[in-house]
Amino acid sequence: MSFHPNEVARRARAVRAVLTLVIAGLGLAFFRVQVLRSSQYALQADGNRMREVPLVAPRGIIYDRNGEIIAENLPGYSVSLLSPTADSLASALDALSKLVPIDEQHRNLVMRRYERARNQPAVIFNDAPFEIVSTLEEHRVQFPELIIQNSPKRYYPDGEAVAAVMGYIGEINELELTLPKFEGYKPGQLIGKVGLERQYEAQLHGREGSRFVEVDARGRVVRDQGVRPDILPEAPPPITSTLDMELQRFIHERYKDSLLGAVVAIDPKTGGVLALYSGPTYDINRFTGSMPPSYYNQLNTDPRKPMYNKATQGAYPPASTWKLATAVMAMEMGVADIDTYMERPCTGGYMFGNRFFRCWKHDGHGNVNMRQAIATSCDTYFYQLGLKIGLSNLVAGGIRMGFGSRSGIDYPQETMPKFPGADITRYYNEKYGARNWTNAVTLNLSIGQGENSQTAINMARFYTALATDGTAPRPHLIQQDVPRERLFSIRPEQLAALREAMADVVSSRGTAGSAAVQGITIAGKTGTAQNAGPDHAWFVGFAPYEDPKIVVAVFVEFGLHGYSAARIATKVMEKYLKTTLVNASATTDAQ
Repeated sequence: MSFHPNEVARRARAVRAVLTLVIAGLGLAFFRVQVLRSSQYALQADGNRMREVPLVAPRGIIYDRNGEIIAENLPGYSVSLLSPTADSLASALDALSKLVPIDEQHRNLVMRRYERARNQPAVIFNDAPFEIVSTLEEHRVQFPELIIQNSPKRYYPDGEAVAAVMGYIGEINELELTLPKFEGYKPGQLIGKVGLERQYEAQLHGREGSRFVEVDARGRVVRDQGVRPDILPEAPPPITSTLDMELQRFIHERYKDSLLGAVVAIDPKTGGVLALYSGPTYDINRFTGSMPPSYYNQLNTDPRKPMYNKATQGAYPPASTWKLATAVMAMEMGVADIDTYMERPCTGGYMFGNRFFRCWKHDGHGNVNMRQAIATSCDTYFYQLGLKIGLSNLVAGGIRMGFGSRSGIDYPQETMPKFPGADITRYYNEKYGARNWTNAVTLNLSIGQGENSQTAINMARFYTALATDGTAPRPHLIQQDVPRERLFSIRPEQLAALREAMADVVSSRGTAGSAAVQGITIAGKTGTAQNAGPDHAWFVGFAPYEDPKIVVAVFVEFGLHGYSAARIATKVMEKYLKTTLVNASATTDAQ
């Protein structure tokens, strides 16, 4: 069969057109794959043969006010397993457990890490001891999926001394990973759990880096160096705290075996916390890396509650340390002054209605004025003063002075004080039932008992106002400028008179005469808080009396008498002031 030449030509043109379109289509496809989307396919190819291994960033260094290191990083090792499936990871863990300690609890933790991030190596040890690393390196051929790398380890040179204030770090959990503040964090990463480590997590957490390893089709590591340039981790800038480590260390070394309570020291001019200590304490360095479960259980079951920060979380009746608040309110209202006597002298107590409210001194203090009542801590005087002020004014004044709210310290675990609300009738009705309470609650409140529980940090804040001009800055642990808040307004001569009365407390005329320090005039107030068991002991004060440079609040659980707390507080003041004077003298001499 033959075709006309024109038909042949027509068909040839059609074939050429089809071939041209096919070749053009193939060309466009090749151009799209090799040029336009080459990086995407290259990335997919790399993803098949490479795995990203996170490089942990060092946490920010924390210094004290004098440039001494509180928290730093030391070289450490992390061990991870890169497994393509959960089954292969489980098999590898079974084999590894014959070489290194991996119990069932640890094994389950590693498996959970894998489930949360299947495309990343499952961390086995965040902080592997050198002995484990050496053992694994000896058997490296048996475990090609094993990744051992340098990893910075958090370290506190004075771990036990700073446990209450620094807190500790730990692995981020499932719940934390869902919180907005931890957006971008990955399973296995370490974060601040409590204390300053938690409060300033955003500033202390560096930028994680990456290294890349090459794997075969079965996900086994075939090359772990030079696959691709590493993305180096970045450490954040250091931060400076207000703490004085010499003072913090002094408190720990002197009272670590005997203190069951808290010590807080504040610079009254700035609000910077000089020391914050809770006893008994614990070693936060053991929380870095793999902590033995037995140690954590021991801390949790210890009846002394070493992990409970008694300086910011422990709320207790402030007892007689609160009498200064009652005195200030009386002066503000004009119902009494420093030389005012009450109608009834102290004979060992005060009869109100059909109930006898005892004074701590059973044979009484006699006829005393406000100054003498502060020095001797006469309960009978303050019972009557509280009645003159009135319950509503006592509550309103206490709220205004900050006793109904947290101090605002930059610390994540601070307990809300227990104090009556502004709606007094509703508050007491809810507590005791309607018509089941009387004005007798005023007497308890006026001496710091009853519905009044405060933290040591909150009491220190109030005494900061007594040590200055009636204003107090927010207590803080990291250096910053904070405004002062007015807590009360009395005339300068009235404030001076109150300070004189507080100086009498730490003298032969007062309840803390045995705690006096030679050469330093200390002003403060003792307190003995009633308790179901042995009474608690308080002392809050400042020194030197003429120009306060330090405010100290001490609470001792079951301390029995306020002077036991006073002896601790005055030694802390003495240490700080003598050190400060020596350093100031050395600076002057150097100039």
